[in-house]
Formats: sequence, structure tokens, C-alpha cells
Amino acid sequence: MPKKARDGNDTSGLLHYLYGPGKRDEHVDPHLVAAWDPDIEDPVRSPDMTLTDLALILDAPVHALPGRKPSKHVYHVAVRNPPEDRTLTDAEWARVARELMHAAGIAPHGDDQGCRWVAVRHADDHIHIVATRARQDGRQPDVSWDIVKMHDVARRFEVEFGLRRLTHGDRTARKWSRTGEAEKAARRGLPETARETLQRAVREAAAAATSDSDFFARLGAAGLRVQQRIAPDGNITGYSVALPGDRDGSQQPVWFSGSRLAADLSLPRVRERWQTGSAARPIAPAEAWAMAEVKVRQAAAQLGAGGLHQGAGDVAALGDLVVVAAVVAPRLVRQQIREAAWEFERASRAPAARSLEGQARALYRESAQVLSKSVAAAGRSDTAAALGFLLALVTAVEASRRWHEAQEHRAQAHAAGQAGRLLREAVEVTAGAAAAREYKPRQTKAAIARARTGQRLAAAGQQPMAGVVQQAVPAHARAVLADPAWPALRARLTQIERDGEDPVDALATVAARRELHSADSVAEVLTWRLDGWRKERGPTAAATGKSPSTTSAGGAGHSAPASKTRAPAPARRAPGDEQRKGPRRTR
Repeated sequence: MPKKARDGNDTSGLLHYLYGPGKRDEHVDPHLVAAWDPDIEDPVRSPDMTLTDLALILDAPVHALPGRKPSKHVYHVAVRNPPEDRTLTDAEWARVARELMHAAGIAPHGDDQGCRWVAVRHADDHIHIVATRARQDGRQPDVSWDIVKMHDVARRFEVEFGLRRLTHGDRTARKWSRTGEAEKAARRGLPETARETLQRAVREAAAAATSDSDFFARLGAAGLRVQQRIAPDGNITGYSVALPGDRDGSQQPVWFSGSRLAADLSLPRVRERWQTGSAARPIAPAEAWAMAEVKVRQAAAQLGAGGLHQGAGDVAALGDLVVVAAVVAPRLVRQQIREAAWEFERASRAPAARSLEGQARALYRESAQVLSKSVAAAGRSDTAAALGFLLALVTAVEASRRWHEAQEHRAQAHAAGQAGRLLREAVEVTAGAAAAREYKPRQTKAAIARARTGQRLAAAGQQPMAGVVQQAVPAHARAVLADPAWPALRARLTQIERDGEDPVDALATVAARRELHSADSVAEVLTWRLDGWRKERGPTAAATGKSPSTTSAGGAGHSAPASKTRAPAPARRAPGDEQRKGPRRTR
């Protein structure tokens, strides 16, 4: 993925940075992989060449220009592969650099008077190309439409090298934070940039809102500063939001319009969500989960049935539903669903005009409203009641993935697949927690004696975990032990043993909760279920012989009385929960 930086005027400074340690020592083995002249020596491998020398050689055509020199003559392009791609060799990166410079008009093939350039590699997954915007014959290069042409070259190399195939720019990609925004967040000790926090908070408000006034009220309740753009006739034509305390160098608030946050967060696009349909009435949370499950299953069967434009509207409404689900989901699986909503964001923006009509879109929208009004207003979420809805949501996201594939929307199909995997994890964690809630420990004489003395079932690692699998799930034992996810499952079983529980009982109980034959990886599914088991029961449930409270996972019930001899451990937030939370909301 080529990304063009702003033109600069300090060739030497840029080279010293690329060959240096980086801002956080992230530059490893910086070296030259290609240049306009194959005989140019690498400054780190030749005693006769320094970085200053290389900068002077690159800038020589600029200094030779007659008349006034250009103020911004440094041309800089970074080319990066995603983490899942294989590592390219230096020779392959060299080919990429030469073809990109040819396509951009910097150094056309066979033109010995083209601009001078070098390609520096200081990491496995990317290179930096530095050129000077002055041809050696004294003319200026023609770099019109350079980034578009370089992207065409990149798409060809993806096929040739067997890399993940990206799509041409379809204006559906997420608007990423700028480097300055990330550096500002790091200086302030924040886990994410202001843009990312605002994106999530505004998307949550838009997904649940039913009118202009409701939308702006939700933004204010989320703790955001809001500015409305009002036309002379009194109509609201736009809005901007800012985080309290986020200011620029002149101490003015840093405002972001909705369209700067995301293409589908401009006010006209936000209003599309409530132009059709009626508001849902609040009902009991358990009934809301069940109603939403039925509607989502119906919608999944109808997604895209009315054609391309209707399908685009359907996936947009499904994206809002996943966002709302992340807000109201039980804390036990909230992190997985938040990440699923983040992944599905690209899938919710199809590169086509959207139809605001359609049965699937209406059903998704109704589901989002009933969950937002009923479950969120109740202040708690029942994990068991949410399980059926989560299963339906997995089906809906999988239907959207197949629809995107049929339309050849590769980026959107990939995003839907990533979101589906996270939702499947949430389902299995929920199933494991439900199994733990209903589990009744066997009250054998040995278990009672251990409970009285505080003795554990076995020292950690005493039981061979392969034997545990063979006892608990004999029909799947061979596949589990050969699965790449087996080490993770073994670690969970060992931890359960350390917690004072019988790993055979635990594994057998979660395995019996739901069928396993359709799983792509039985070991991975069992690992997720054991995660839910441990979150529900806690490390001392077996030792005390008491069943844990369902409220620990956000369900209904009353907590068991605390032990007089040992204070209960503080509730622990799911990993990453703090990092992805938005501004504080009030109800």
C-alpha cells in the first residue's frame, strides 16, 4: 500500500531519520535496497559514502536548476504490507520501488535523465522511497495522478507475489489518525487519538438515535462538545464535535466535522438512519434480546435480495446494529463485540448508492432500537439471554460476507470475515459462562475434605492435559491434540487446575454445552468456552464449594456473601476495555 507523504526540503534530515533508530527504536537494519543508479553505494556498508554525501548527490540536480529553486523538492513515499503478508526479499522490494518510480513519473524506464531516488528498508514489512523533484536535464517531472498510478502497480504486485489483495480506492476506507494526532495522544498518555475516540462516540450515538434532537442529545450525554452549523433559514446543515481538553497550539478546541471522522458520519448520512421506520417501545431486557434475535435471523435471510442498492443499505443498518450490540452487550463479551464493530465498520460501507427501503434494513434498524431502548435503559445485560441474539448476529455477518464476495467487494468481505470471527468468539465465551453458571460441583468426600482444608485438587501441571482431553472429549481428542490451537487450550486447562477445579469436569461441561462438529477448530472453540468458564466462576469457586453469582457476568441474581477470612478480589476489566472506551456517558 503506497502512501505519499508531504513534500519537504531537507533530504539529509530525512535520510538521517530513515537510517537512524526511529522514534522508538523501531528501525532495524536500515539499508539501501534500490536506487536510480545501481552503482550507488550504501552508506551503512561502504566506508566511502556517508548519509550527507548521499543527500548531496540526490540534491545535485536541484542545485543545478537555473533560476529560483523549488521550496519543496523532497518526494517521499512509504510502501507497506499488512502483517499477514509474507516477508518480501530485498530484490522483490527493489522491483517494487523501480516500478513505482516509473509509474509516478519520477524515473520512467529507459529515461537516463529522470529524477534521482533511493529506496531504504529498515523493517520487514515496508520501504521508504526518497526522490528529488528535479530531473537531471533541468526539467520538472510530470507526477500528475502519481498516487493513483502507484496503486495500480501495487495491485499487480499483490497478484504476482501472492499477497493479500486490496481494492482500488472506493472511498469506503476508515479515516486514520494523522501522525501529529498520534504523537499528541502519546504525549498526553492517552491510549488512542482524539479522532478515534470521537469516531466511536459519534457512531454509537448515530446508531441508536431516532431524530436530530435525539442524536445531539446523545452526543452531549457522551461528554462531547458539540457545535451545530445553522443555515440562515434556521435549519441545521452540519455539526462538529471536540473532546473536552483537546486544544491546539493556540489553546482553541480541536473540532472535527462528522465527514472528517468518517464518510457515513456526515449529518445527511446520519439522518438516513431515521428517515424511515418508527421508534421501538421499551420492553423487558430478556424479551428484547429474544425479539432482536428473531428479527436478525429474518433479516439475514433477506439481505441483499432486492439488488445492489438495497444490499448496500442492508449492510449499513447491520453495521449500526453491531455498534449498538457492543454498547449493550454483557461485560463478559463486550470487548470482543467492540472489536467486531470496529472491524465491521468497513463492511458496512459498500461502494454503491444505498437504498433506504428494504425489509432487511428495517429489521436491523428495529433490532438496534429495541436493544438500545430496552437493554441499555435497564442498566444490565443477561449473558444467557444474549446468547441467542449473538448466534443470530454471527449468521447475519456471515450473510453480509457472502453478499460482499458476490459483489466482488474484497475489502468489505475481509472486514466482515474478521468481525464474524470475533463474534464467534463472543458466542463461545458466553456459552462457557452459561455452562459455568449451571454447573454443580460433585460433592464427593474427598472434595468436601479439600474444601474444609483449602487443599487444591492437584498441583498445577500434575495431571497430563492430553489425558484430560481424552477423558473429557474422547470423540474429538485426536483432532484437538493435532490442532495448532492446542497449546492455548492446554494453558487454559492448566490454569483451571491452578484455580482448584477439576479440568476434566470443566472441559466436559463446556464441550457438552453446544455442538462441536461444525467448528473449524475444536481446540480454539474449547479455549474460548473455558475463557467464559473462568470469567464466570472465578479462581476460588471450586475451593469454596459455592456457585458464583450470575451478576459477576452482568446477569440477574444476588451475589454470595463474602468470606470473612478473605476479601474478594477486585473485579477485573476485560483486557483492552479501558483502551477502547469512549468518553463517560450519563443516562
